[in-house]
Amino acid sequence: MSGNEFRFFLSCDINLPVTFRVDRLEGTLPSTKSPNSGIDSTTEERKAELYVECALYIDGAPFGLPTKTRLESAGPLYCWNELITLSTKYRDLTAHSQLALTVWDVSCGKDDGLIGGATILLFNSKAQLKTGKQKLRLWLGKQADGSFPTTTPGKVPRQECGELERLEKLANKYERGQIQPVDWLDRLTFKAMERIKERESLKNGGSHLYLVVDFCSFEHRVVFQESGANFILPSPIASSNELVIVWDPEVGKINPSEHKQLKLARSLTRGIIDRDLKPSSNERKSIQRILKYPPTRALSGDERQLLWKFRFSLMSEKRALTKFLRCVEWSDVQEAKQAIELMGKWETIDVCDALELLSPLFESEEVRAYAVSVLERADDEELQCYLLQLVQALRFERTDKSRLSQFLVQRSLRNIELASFLRWFVAVELHDPAYAKRFYSTYEFLEENMMKLTAGINGEEDGFKMWQSLVRQTELTAQLCSIMRDVRNVRGNTQKKIEKLRQLLSGLLSELTYFDEPIRSPLAPNVLITGIVPSESSIFKSALHPLRLTFRTANGGQCKVIFKKGDDIRQDQLVIQMVSLMDRLLKLENLDLHLTPYKVLATGQDEGMLEFIPSRSLAQIISEHRSIISYLQKFHPDEHGPFGITAVCLETFIKSCAGYSVITYILGIGDRHLDNLLLRDDGRLFHVDFGFILGRDPKPFPPPMKLCKEMVEAMGGAESQYYTRFKSYCCEAYNILRKSSNLILNLFHLMAGSNIPDIACDPEKGILKLQEKFRLDLDDEACIHFFQDLINESVSALFPQMVETIHRWAQYWR
Repeated sequence: MSGNEFRFFLSCDINLPVTFRVDRLEGTLPSTKSPNSGIDSTTEERKAELYVECALYIDGAPFGLPTKTRLESAGPLYCWNELITLSTKYRDLTAHSQLALTVWDVSCGKDDGLIGGATILLFNSKAQLKTGKQKLRLWLGKQADGSFPTTTPGKVPRQECGELERLEKLANKYERGQIQPVDWLDRLTFKAMERIKERESLKNGGSHLYLVVDFCSFEHRVVFQESGANFILPSPIASSNELVIVWDPEVGKINPSEHKQLKLARSLTRGIIDRDLKPSSNERKSIQRILKYPPTRALSGDERQLLWKFRFSLMSEKRALTKFLRCVEWSDVQEAKQAIELMGKWETIDVCDALELLSPLFESEEVRAYAVSVLERADDEELQCYLLQLVQALRFERTDKSRLSQFLVQRSLRNIELASFLRWFVAVELHDPAYAKRFYSTYEFLEENMMKLTAGINGEEDGFKMWQSLVRQTELTAQLCSIMRDVRNVRGNTQKKIEKLRQLLSGLLSELTYFDEPIRSPLAPNVLITGIVPSESSIFKSALHPLRLTFRTANGGQCKVIFKKGDDIRQDQLVIQMVSLMDRLLKLENLDLHLTPYKVLATGQDEGMLEFIPSRSLAQIISEHRSIISYLQKFHPDEHGPFGITAVCLETFIKSCAGYSVITYILGIGDRHLDNLLLRDDGRLFHVDFGFILGRDPKPFPPPMKLCKEMVEAMGGAESQYYTRFKSYCCEAYNILRKSSNLILNLFHLMAGSNIPDIACDPEKGILKLQEKFRLDLDDEACIHFFQDLINESVSALFPQMVETIHRWAQYWR
């Protein structure tokens, strides 16, 4: 949605009951004595029992019966947090509808039970429905007055509004998502607000009582409109030619004339004529331009009409199928039937385009089944690259046992690695209440079919043993969670926690040292692990105390993993999957940039495993060795090589810097600092911790490219030949990945319904940001100039260096 558009709902179209939440009472109740205490000096203050009476008034007259909340006696903080649903619907409201709220105390006599009341209009001065939290000042000793205008307005008079009221309005906007969150700044702001609130409370001496109510929010703003014609009178036009806002009730509705013309143009009787139609030169150019559109771009009416008109001549163009299917009016049974027939005769599409047909845009079961039939051509390695998204695509299916679900299970039965990952991806989604049944159905289907497998001729396990080997992975992660709880409860420094960990592994939980039967590693199911080595297991020094575990393998080797609890690593899992996919795409073009796509697996909503890669952070390296070159000289010295290190090591470093610079730019990865940039002994640099993606960043003014001055200095500075080579690798990698932009965009579109924080907050905006990074409006040569300018702009920016210093200070005082 562009900044000039204003999308809204009309109140007359909302056939839902008026709903709001009575939240809490703020302030101190007047001290009251028990009515039966007489005048004895030993009298005790009674414990108030409060309820709120809610009544709707329309144009000053009561409408419907009043509704009461439950009794609340947990003072001094009275919190009902109760949802109230009135019998009146939004479509029945008028512009002067108001809610009268009266607080009563039943612990005293009938005459003394009134605490106070307040009234609030449901629509504001711009005829928009009020949403979010509203703080109403109670008129003590007065019952809420529903007449219009009211004598008990809950709104604090403007002349009495102070800093606290202004901040509360902003906090309300923040909660409704109208203010961009900035985590570190938000924490400081809310602490400051609490201090202001305490100061104001002391100043007023608690003389006022406030009732907080929370009105429900809609996807767009709700504008008042009576049923029938638009009865809103325009504001009187002043002589100063001021702008007048008029709501147009026809915005977004179908134009009947255009719809009729479209039906005539698409009449099935034209099928005989259309079959022989060939596009003109200009029409062919228009069609080719449309076919180059990214999958995120919607087609205009004329573009849809053009593709429909030449559908028969486009059947040999496989790229055109997804665009053609977007043109179909699926509500028209005959048109949908013709489209399905044409789809079966169309040139077979690529796997990348098949992923687009599994997005939420395509609901037809036949279209989705066709997409699955195309996916069947992909080998296991390619399928594993898309498995995470294919599991998410189950949300968009119409049935629990869809063709996609059956396909994923059948392929998994032939490959234990696919089966293990499918089981984990589905198991993690069982926590989503909206789709738990859908994912459980797939989980159950996988279990049933695997249990039916018989042992193979080549000594392969039978289905029961295979399934048990996967179930034991879950048992292992449950035991690791239990260990983490015990270790966190240990008082003292990290060393004491490490001692406790090793003590547990050697003592009470010694069965983890040597497993009864080998377990398939959750990160690499083809690897069998036989136990944990206590002496080589440790704990990282951080707030969550993640475990670093060393497992023995069945072939006599070792593998090291990190186990985290208390952190949602599904976003990290997605980013690393993308790094792995992009590494594969680059290698297919014979460009190996020595990336490190370490393995990540979320085993729950707030837990997961990561592959441990021996490395050191750039912060440590700079602190101990002063520079990256000094550090690499320690492992790869060469007197005759560039900067005293081997040429191979420097080339590895330059390539890995180029690869991650491009990938972090495309994925919009934020919060980069020297602690989450790691360097391996062989010169390979890589990134970790992906808490901010798709352009989100907690730091103000992030540079477009995540390239620090230490990396540039290690290449000999911005004027060296090695830095020029770095820029060349960046531009080459960027153009290669642009060729696969549709694949990457389709994969992110399939994640639109997931619970990954930076996607779930605004999927449409996130995907559009990703699309912008590919600069699909430029050709390859123009992109080289664009990307070089981007690198130069980032390197010359001095501000990020200052932010880096601030971050070091923050890390030091943490």
